[in-house]
Amino acid sequence: MVNETKIVELKKLIRILKKIRGRHTELVTVYVPAGYNLIEIINQLKSEGSTTQNIKSKSTRNNVLDALDKIIQHLRLYRETPENGLALFAGNVSETEGAQKLDLWAIEPPEKMQNKLYWCDQQFVVEPLEEMVKDKEVYGLLAVDKSEATIGYLIGKKIVVFKHIESLVPGKTAAGGWSQARYDRIRAGLLNDFLKEVSDAATQAFLGKKELIGIIVGGPGPVKDDFVKDGYMHYELQKKVAGVIDISYTNEPGLHELVNRAQKILVSAAVTKEIELMKMFFTELQKDTGLGIYGWVKIKEALENGMLQKLIISEDFDWLRSKFKCGSCGNEETRDYKPNDKQLCSKCRMEMRTVSSEDLIDVVITTAEDFKTEYHIVSSSTREGAQLKELGGIGGILRYKTKY
Repeated sequence: MVNETKIVELKKLIRILKKIRGRHTELVTVYVPAGYNLIEIINQLKSEGSTTQNIKSKSTRNNVLDALDKIIQHLRLYRETPENGLALFAGNVSETEGAQKLDLWAIEPPEKMQNKLYWCDQQFVVEPLEEMVKDKEVYGLLAVDKSEATIGYLIGKKIVVFKHIESLVPGKTAAGGWSQARYDRIRAGLLNDFLKEVSDAATQAFLGKKELIGIIVGGPGPVKDDFVKDGYMHYELQKKVAGVIDISYTNEPGLHELVNRAQKILVSAAVTKEIELMKMFFTELQKDTGLGIYGWVKIKEALENGMLQKLIISEDFDWLRSKFKCGSCGNEETRDYKPNDKQLCSKCRMEMRTVSSEDLIDVVITTAEDFKTEYHIVSSSTREGAQLKELGGIGGILRYKTKY
């Protein structure tokens, strides 16, 4: 079971790393796969250090060498590679030209690291970590024909095989007359027994899994259709069948083919889930329960007081949190505001200059994680998403009725 605290910490780290930009190709990313020999990684990094001598710019060369040395020194602290591997990031993060501020981040990922990587660029490589922290939608996969069946899961983008079953159903015979009819009855009985076995395995794999969104069934012939429509599946699982698809194979490659051919179903399910969330939000807005709220001022107060159950943010929410200083009277203020809004000093009404700035969405998500508030980022492409954008791009549902 993945530790939720680790997921929250990793999400925060990813947001920090994604914002960092090197002045040159001097930010170093190293991924150590689970079970990999640390000595080999250290030796590789030493070798990369020798290659770095070819970099023409002295400052860039020194920054890369220092980053590599910092990573190597950190790796020496371990007696062996941690169970899930390691991800390391180091480089000069100073915003001042010619100055050095060398930082290192090292994290043991919440899942087994499969990637082995050394990369030097103007930004860190965080995509493998992003995949680990994505909300992973789970679908059941079932590929079946008369000869075999394979049952598995689609977890995020990862396909996991649960069970493979081979049948004893013989092929069709050319025998005629009475022996043909008898043979057909025997064959039908064996096929029925096989499909019952597949049904039992599917029940074991899928029933009671709360995270399961739907089940996709596939196969090359009519057996898949008979399996679904003739009541072989548990009635609770029958309700979760999202689609039945023609595929060529029923082994593990068949599950991959099933996922590839089911893209429309998968996309549609994600959109449907988002629309249902937005309908819930707008229903609460219309009720007199006072649970639905919108607008940054109300959301901020509810969020910081731990009163928000669900936070909903439009992908187009582009507000900033900036520190300003007035060049006229020296007054300093921190404000949350929509870009392009002129910021006047509250004391002398002169326009202020920006000292520092960050995306407000990062602040909001961090606060939500601290208070264990469920948050969702929704698109503006649906009618409901467009309505949220018109309401300021941020809304939520309270845990209980308040003055809001």
